[in-house]
Amino acid sequence: MARTVARVIVDALSELGVRQVFGVVGDALNPVTDAIRTTEDVEWVGCRHEEAAAFAASAQSQLSGTLGVCMGTVGPGSVHLLNGLYDAAKSRTPVLAIAGQVPLAELGSDYFQEVDNDALFSDVAVFRATITSPDQLPQLLETAVRNALGRKGVAVLTVPGDLGDRELSADRPTRFSLSTPVSRPEESAVRRAAELLDRAERITLLVGRGARAARADVLTLADRLAAPMVLTLKAKEGFEGEANPFQVGQTGLIGNPAAASALQDADTLLLLGTDFPYRDWYPDGRTVIQVDSEAAHIGRRVPVEVGLVGDTGATVRDLLGHLATAPPGTEGARDRSHLEDARKSFGKWRASQARLADPAHDKGLVGRVRSALDNRAHDIRPEALAAVVDRVADENAVFTSDTGMATVWLSRFVEMRGDRRLLGSYNLGSMANAMPQALGAQCLDRGRQVVAFCGDGGLSMLLGDLMTLKTSRLPVKLVVFDNRRLGMVKLEQEQAGLPEFGTVLDNPDFAAVATAMGITGIRVTDPAELEESVRRAFATPGPVLLDVLTNPDEIAVPAKPTVEQGWGFAVAKVKEVVRSHGDSDGH
Repeated sequence: MARTVARVIVDALSELGVRQVFGVVGDALNPVTDAIRTTEDVEWVGCRHEEAAAFAASAQSQLSGTLGVCMGTVGPGSVHLLNGLYDAAKSRTPVLAIAGQVPLAELGSDYFQEVDNDALFSDVAVFRATITSPDQLPQLLETAVRNALGRKGVAVLTVPGDLGDRELSADRPTRFSLSTPVSRPEESAVRRAAELLDRAERITLLVGRGARAARADVLTLADRLAAPMVLTLKAKEGFEGEANPFQVGQTGLIGNPAAASALQDADTLLLLGTDFPYRDWYPDGRTVIQVDSEAAHIGRRVPVEVGLVGDTGATVRDLLGHLATAPPGTEGARDRSHLEDARKSFGKWRASQARLADPAHDKGLVGRVRSALDNRAHDIRPEALAAVVDRVADENAVFTSDTGMATVWLSRFVEMRGDRRLLGSYNLGSMANAMPQALGAQCLDRGRQVVAFCGDGGLSMLLGDLMTLKTSRLPVKLVVFDNRRLGMVKLEQEQAGLPEFGTVLDNPDFAAVATAMGITGIRVTDPAELEESVRRAFATPGPVLLDVLTNPDEIAVPAKPTVEQGWGFAVAKVKEVVRSHGDSDGH
């Protein structure tokens, strides 16, 4: 018996190992969801918003390295997928989106809910096509999947409403023929890079996500070069922890002074698997060597002396084979003072951060003075919350974080040691990603702990999909940094000398909202109850929302604070005080 278009699609997803499809049911896609209903090893996860579905599919893809799948029906359903798909595209992870469309005969007639999907997805997708005949399958589906996996991006396959249940006249099994090539740069370029590294006196590595699979090789190279290792946010996973004696944390606005100094003090920078985009944080006048699998990434952030296009692991191994046993002009081992100075500075910074995160900090003299200035309401310090979660969470937990201050506190106080994994909207920078990404991660492995660092603004945007956690019985632990603010925007305004405006959020009691939805809700307002509340939340079966009222005036000092930023902040605070006094007088 010939298969239908819908059956061919779902059978192929099963063959590819896809175990969940996320979306919202509706009209044009009803044949596809019905095929999922009758397929034993593919689960339909009905979401309350298609954006959440796309984030969930992207999270699964990033964690598994395989295809994530989401669906949105005609018109608005497809439009709602866009933000989550953009996050997948910017994260360079393979996602297949199946989009509904009006019946074939109505295309181009401005029919009810009609949207030109091929135009709609033209910027976000590496491949997009509309099925116009059943006999285009399975070839068109194979092409979509190969593009998503091979080009690490989004593929969109549009199914008109009258095609899903039509049969193919010439059916055949799908053939994906997938393989992952390993590329290497030219040997002459590797030799040139090795010569520059041999001559360098102070080398610093800037390591990104693209180096994670080559961890052992990168650590060997850092030891050989006596080089401190600055990490991008995505490289926390895989390179943090006591087992890495070279890492000095992150640079950038969420970074630390040790990492900034390690870059500034180097005469040579070696970039491994990173396209770190913030040009202001690269020092000027340094010799730069860059290793990246994408030729287009070489030199687009900072001028590069030697670009090595290839797999990071293979390239690092080639470099190790070409480096001199002892640097020219030395009698043996490379001078390690640059590394030792960076590590010492990093250790001091971590100790100071640990003091800030201590719940008893505000009871001491320094803490009382600080609280009088920035925490008169004695709210819970977000540093303390993040540090407690770090202590309590499993060593193989999956963490997600909302864009904004939740990511700042995670980056500084949660260590990706052991087998911990990390997800966030770290390239697109979308709000509202943490909870739906956690949803996708938990579906992938219901027995693994998944922790979402949610901003109150981000959580509010897609609040409805808390019901998806409840309905699907997913034991995600949602940690809400409830500072009643769009905290990152507030900080941006104040650093620019502007008074806070438009950032205050009139929040509900999120724990009570969760309870009303059938989810365990815990609200924490007293710093003395913080640790016990976190432990209770993490020990409670099923989904839990931990609503922690944190200090809205907490400041995250950048790695290299400027005089202009400090002056701007001071001016902003004066303006805020003047404005608040005026408000209290009724003006």
